[in-house]
Amino acid sequence: MARDTLLKILDLARWAPSGDNTQPWRFAIGADGSLTVLGHDTRKEILYDFEGHASHMAHGALLETLHIAASAFGYAAQVSIESAPPDDAPRYRVRFAASAEGPHPLLPFVEQRAVQRRPMRTTPLTPAQRNALTAAAGPDARLRVFEGFAARARVARLLWDNARIRLTCPEAYPVHKSIIEWGARYSKDRIPEQAVGVDPLTARLMQWVMGSWSRVEFFNRYLMGTVLPRVQLDVLPALGCAAHILLSPARPPQSLADWVSLGRAMQRIWLTAAQQGLHLQPQMTPVIFRWYAQAGQRFSASPGLHEQARALAAKLEALAGASPGDPMGFFARVGVCAAPRSRSTRLEVRDLLVDDAP
Repeated sequence: MARDTLLKILDLARWAPSGDNTQPWRFAIGADGSLTVLGHDTRKEILYDFEGHASHMAHGALLETLHIAASAFGYAAQVSIESAPPDDAPRYRVRFAASAEGPHPLLPFVEQRAVQRRPMRTTPLTPAQRNALTAAAGPDARLRVFEGFAARARVARLLWDNARIRLTCPEAYPVHKSIIEWGARYSKDRIPEQAVGVDPLTARLMQWVMGSWSRVEFFNRYLMGTVLPRVQLDVLPALGCAAHILLSPARPPQSLADWVSLGRAMQRIWLTAAQQGLHLQPQMTPVIFRWYAQAGQRFSASPGLHEQARALAAKLEALAGASPGDPMGFFARVGVCAAPRSRSTRLEVRDLLVDDAP
């Protein structure tokens, strides 16, 4: 494959989603035209990257997007994983072979796909939309769909409880402080303020309060500081959508390959949602807190938060009709609405390239 063609493929593939737009990957092009994706995770810096699994799923989303992007140029992508525990810096070798299958049907939606954090219309999913989303999960996973006002209200209550953990956890504060690019409509490596999903006045208050943890604690303790963001960021969006969806693998993930496969399914579902005229917003923190609870790992020194996470996990299981041992991988809401006016963009390909391939 010509280098120019590979660069065009990467220019499309870089639009794959990642948690808080961290883009936990770099690209190395070999002398033989092969591609090595140099993955990393953010478990040491970001509370929500439990054992690196959120990053591993993002790697899977990238690899699925590479596969789709390659089809635009008549190629298929073949991926092999080169990694050893603890999987904090996995390498993925990608080779391209000529293919006669033509462009992938999800190709037009690779760059169009974006996060919609604001309330959407409550128009129910059509049977065609529901079937397309379910099929996109693939044979190794199951997609649950929660529809109707009663189901949306249950999710809203779940997210209200979840947000209290998220907003009162001191270990999460550095993440919340750093991921927003204030005053921005677009951001190459963070979330722009206008895409967060709050009104301008709330945004100014959030920016000032998040200037220090002592301010956050004071507002939370004496001024009901969690109420406004919980309403705007959790409750109203949970009620304002067509449905909530939960992707669960058929078996609990055991290896890096399992998490990568789950991430590939996540990206297929997200792109299929765009294909079906829907927008999507991940709501992963209830699932992530459940991962901590399942593993018996405390994520905070703050008293009571681990116990709250265990209670939250039980509520999520009750919502999904799941047992404590059942795996869960991706939780989101979908619906019809106008395209977001603000979104995260991506680093340029030149900023993602490194010289580290044989």
